[in-house]
Amino acid sequence: MNEEFMKLSHLLEGELRTEHFHKVLYATDASVYKMLPQAVCFPKSINDLRHLINFATQNNTSLIPRTAGTSLAGQCVGKGIVVDLSKHFNKIISLDVENRVVEVEPGVIRDQLNLFLKDYQLFFAPNTSTSNFCMIGGMVGNNSSGTTSIRYGVTRDKVQSLEMLLSDGSLITIESLRNFELEKKKRQNNLEGRIYASIDKKLSDPKVQKHIADGFPSKKVHRRNTGYAVDELLNMSPYNTSGGAFNLSKLISGSEGTLGIITKIKLEIDPLPPKFRAMLVPHYHSVNLALKSVPIAMKHRLYSCELIDKNILDCTAHNLEQQKNRFFVKKDPEAILMLEVCSSRKDDLQNQIKRLKQDLYDTNFSYALVELYDYQVDMAIALRLAGLGLLGNLVGDEKSAACIEDTAVPLEVLADYIQDFQKIANRFKQKIVYYAHAGAGELHLRPIVNLKSREGKREFRDLTEAVARLVKTYNGSLSGEHGDGIVRSEFIPLVLGNENLALFESIKGVFDPKNIFNPGKIVDPYPMDQNLRTEYSVNALKVNTKFDFSKDHGLLGALEKCNGAGNCRSIGPEGSLCPSYRATQDEEHTTRGRANVLREALGNPNEINGFNSKDAVRVLDLCLSCKACVSECPSSVDMATYKAEFMYQYNKVNGVPIRAQIFGNITKFNRRLRPFRWFYNAIVKNAIIGYPIKLAMGVSPKRSLPRLYSKPVFRGLNSTNGCSLKKVYLYMDEFNYFNEPRIIENSFSLLAGLNYQVEVLPFLESGRAFISKGLLDEAKNCLDRVYNIYSKYISKETPLIGIEPSAVYTFKDELIKLLGDSDQKKSFADSCLLIDAFLADEVKNKRINSTYFETANRRIKIHAHCYQKALGNVKDTFDILNLPINYKVSILNTGCCGMAGSFGYEKEHYEISMKIGSDRLFPAIEKSEQDVVIAANGTSCRHQIYDGTKRSSFHPVCILWKALLKNKSFK
Repeated sequence: MNEEFMKLSHLLEGELRTEHFHKVLYATDASVYKMLPQAVCFPKSINDLRHLINFATQNNTSLIPRTAGTSLAGQCVGKGIVVDLSKHFNKIISLDVENRVVEVEPGVIRDQLNLFLKDYQLFFAPNTSTSNFCMIGGMVGNNSSGTTSIRYGVTRDKVQSLEMLLSDGSLITIESLRNFELEKKKRQNNLEGRIYASIDKKLSDPKVQKHIADGFPSKKVHRRNTGYAVDELLNMSPYNTSGGAFNLSKLISGSEGTLGIITKIKLEIDPLPPKFRAMLVPHYHSVNLALKSVPIAMKHRLYSCELIDKNILDCTAHNLEQQKNRFFVKKDPEAILMLEVCSSRKDDLQNQIKRLKQDLYDTNFSYALVELYDYQVDMAIALRLAGLGLLGNLVGDEKSAACIEDTAVPLEVLADYIQDFQKIANRFKQKIVYYAHAGAGELHLRPIVNLKSREGKREFRDLTEAVARLVKTYNGSLSGEHGDGIVRSEFIPLVLGNENLALFESIKGVFDPKNIFNPGKIVDPYPMDQNLRTEYSVNALKVNTKFDFSKDHGLLGALEKCNGAGNCRSIGPEGSLCPSYRATQDEEHTTRGRANVLREALGNPNEINGFNSKDAVRVLDLCLSCKACVSECPSSVDMATYKAEFMYQYNKVNGVPIRAQIFGNITKFNRRLRPFRWFYNAIVKNAIIGYPIKLAMGVSPKRSLPRLYSKPVFRGLNSTNGCSLKKVYLYMDEFNYFNEPRIIENSFSLLAGLNYQVEVLPFLESGRAFISKGLLDEAKNCLDRVYNIYSKYISKETPLIGIEPSAVYTFKDELIKLLGDSDQKKSFADSCLLIDAFLADEVKNKRINSTYFETANRRIKIHAHCYQKALGNVKDTFDILNLPINYKVSILNTGCCGMAGSFGYEKEHYEISMKIGSDRLFPAIEKSEQDVVIAANGTSCRHQIYDGTKRSSFHPVCILWKALLKNKSFK
């Protein structure tokens, strides 16, 4: 086969990857399944796809179409060739504003499409929880729905026509056909004609029509994704004289890539919802009471009706990113409903909320009715959207499994169905998680099972079958939106009947006689309890790690927190995750891709030492250790820590590279060079002389190097002026101590000028540089010294105040992971504060105010450090820079700067570093007028801003110090 793959590769414009590395990257999706494909292809053209179809036909293999790979049922997992359409088939082709139609390729991201449509006051309505990275092709293949389906319908309702490649390589357009056009299609002497003729013959048979009517879910269930949507076709002409024109695209929607490869999609789009939004959030003491309220709530014109139970709410309480979004949760509810209304008028909006509130109040089911408006609605929605990923963030072998989570029943029987469902859950001793689309009669129901155990696998199957039988008794759909995939396809005959399965088989047979398109789904399915991603990890490599991963049941357990949801594929205008993927848009540079490769290396029993994996080195190379995944990934995957641990273990076998030793020991080199700083500064400033030095260090010649300065000198304001608010200790980190001592001096003077008694502790490096290079023994020694010396002084009453985010958050994060999480060390970590956070808290407690500062007008824009965004709060910087009453402050939406300590200096990383900076940071700086002051509290950030824009930026402390001293010069 390798020789055949080589021949195929020569025919393609795009890339064909057959190495193990890419197979591992694409072996999973967001489901519990894993299959190593034979190859991965990134086609560039229709001809490439034709070559793939021909190859699969001639070589008895298969094609697995894929875009973002976020499917929960295993749709994107297979043993053939994965065809990744996300990289090159991602264009918006045309827009017809008048008729409200847009044509796109399958790799267009849903939210990016809506960003484009927003200027025309239009949008594509189906909105999955993955809308900022899921793609239209996947949404069509899976017939995605989302929260607004009760108002706008599902993806199938929006598809007007499709362009698709059939199994013979022919490219056809599937669109609405009048009766005479359908007759003409049936007479064609080609595969397209045979498809139309075969389907029409089947659907014209009264027996087939009766099987469909008897076997398919109630028509009251609009969300139904079980099997092929032949019931939709019967609603059309010529089978229903009052129906619309026949359109086979309704069948293709939800067919999970089993019938062909979609290349273009024409979609109906809608006017943007009314501008004013509100939400009523009733709180309940039981899920049953919440469900009894749903039919009452649905009598109103809701835009969404979502349920979240206590299990989800408890998960959000421990997620850094979601804690702030819980502001509206009262007491400890067992369930809440989120009922959204919209209007073009505020008075009408308030009247809608009033009527809805009164109806729900009259039932006396809820104990609290909370009203949300404007931005509060967005925060509540963010909390709900995080639910799915948070469910995967369970520590240990028992995890939530997507198998019965997608059932939908008629709304009027939803409460009864859930009561009967709970009886099944009790029989299996399951504590079920309930959440999502209550208004559509669909709740996501997640059991907790151990798929590493024989008993867990048996329960996985038995529970799914029991629920399938229950769904059938309620005339519901086993899949409401997530599709059949591997996990549910086996149960299609149980839910829809053997006759309808035979119909599906005939449809698959005429479309795809050699079974080359995504086999194992819907028809002739793979067993639902085999090919599980957990199978390797049962015999996982046991190793003593330097970091403490005991809470995650080891490093492999930590890696298993990644459930493949794909948030790290976002390239939208918000967030930072994942910086390298945003620049390359390659799966290997996602957090998910890194987790997949690391899991394979460490969990494969055939690996002698998974920490010696060259594939893992490759996949970690462009990880900037920005920690965005800690907060933005719903499963809180901490790839920065996993990377440091892997590099440590890898270096133990292979030795530490010279450059890593230099950058890791940068404090030692700076200390030795400081007496000769004038000579050093002159050399690095000189492009000709500095070039060989950079070359020897592996630094890009295009990168400027930091200069060295003398030790900070503390003079000016006296910190012992007799009326201090409290005593604080100022930490001198290694970056500012050698390269920007002025900031340390300004920090001392600012704190003293605000009446704090400031003492400066002896200089000790934080260990951050060592951690970034995997030198964990040295990092631990640093942190041991820090803790042993500083803990004698530091407490919550006398905190340690730091200036550089990467150093301060090392004390709050890695110190505990390396030294242990004893109460004493936790207390020490809690007492280490970024100066922004300390001052913001003092402002909140009214110990300092605007009277200390000048009243001049200034405009300030903040670029926030990645660690502060991930582990702290950027609002702290915003709040303190608003202390001067006439300062106009805003936070730039800039993502990661791309520098990441030594990463951006390294010659092989310079271009990617600058590309990351060019994504949002550099344009935001360049658009700012020259009188705007740029604030950045990260050393690397300030350096990157200067190298990328030639614009100086300032630590917030320096800005406040100048304001305190009435110094108006920012030059």
